[in-house]
Amino acid sequence: MTFNDDSRLSGGKVQRRGRGAAIGGGAVGIGAIVVFLVAQFTGVDLTPFLGGDGTTQIQQQGDTVDAASRCRTGRDANLDVECRMEGAAESLDAYWIRESRDLGTDYATPGFVLFDGSTGTGCGQASAATGPFYCPPDRSIYLDTAFYDNLQSRYGSSGGPLAQMYVVAHEWGHHVQQLQGTFAATDRSGTGASSGSVRVELQADCYAGAWVGAAATTKDADGQTFFEPITRDQIRDALSAASAVGDDSIQERATGSVDPDSFTHGSSAQRQAWFTRGYEQGVTRCDTFSVPGSAL
Repeated sequence: MTFNDDSRLSGGKVQRRGRGAAIGGGAVGIGAIVVFLVAQFTGVDLTPFLGGDGTTQIQQQGDTVDAASRCRTGRDANLDVECRMEGAAESLDAYWIRESRDLGTDYATPGFVLFDGSTGTGCGQASAATGPFYCPPDRSIYLDTAFYDNLQSRYGSSGGPLAQMYVVAHEWGHHVQQLQGTFAATDRSGTGASSGSVRVELQADCYAGAWVGAAATTKDADGQTFFEPITRDQIRDALSAASAVGDDSIQERATGSVDPDSFTHGSSAQRQAWFTRGYEQGVTRCDTFSVPGSAL
């Protein structure tokens, strides 16, 4: 999507953590947590990358600062990825403040942390390899923007601005699910094409699509719309990202085969379909839990 050049960014939604100095050794269990998070995002077992004792190196957390203090307008967001993250966050916040009232959800803004290389979270130590994720104990989104290079070069997405913002909108959807009690109510321990974990992920994709569908009408504090009207090419950009992170696509690239019984996020086709459903029909049509597995 393209920001309106004159839309105003208020700042304060996105924080940047500086790179910390590495400290020796590791903490027992931290490596396993990181590998779990990678597996949840990709469906690929990265256990071989752990040290022999199941540990991984930790970095000291650097200072946290306002990532967007220099980002003032939509023009800035069109030119700079961190400003784009700030602009997306402000638009998402404005959208969900409105939609949550209609859904009967008590909304609160999530944390949104950009980091380089490694950072500590309430879900354990995160690294660039972890990929973007939402941490329920922190109620925060964590993202190393280097992931966007991988999204294009490794995962095969077109990697444009809306592909990048789709990733954020998906994680923001997880925050809404946390507020709705979806995480607590859903058994996410299983795997498979119609498992609870897949239903959670597909709903987050639908929530992302619903935001995109309303983004061109969502306004900043001055009443200016954040974005110009969405184009078909931009929607294809978002769909390319949804396809790139489908379980089947990732598994085939990693192993040369596909195992639907191990799916945790849904196939490329499912992720595209639910994003499109949200985009075309809105957030109230994102109930992935009441439909049979064959309709996912």
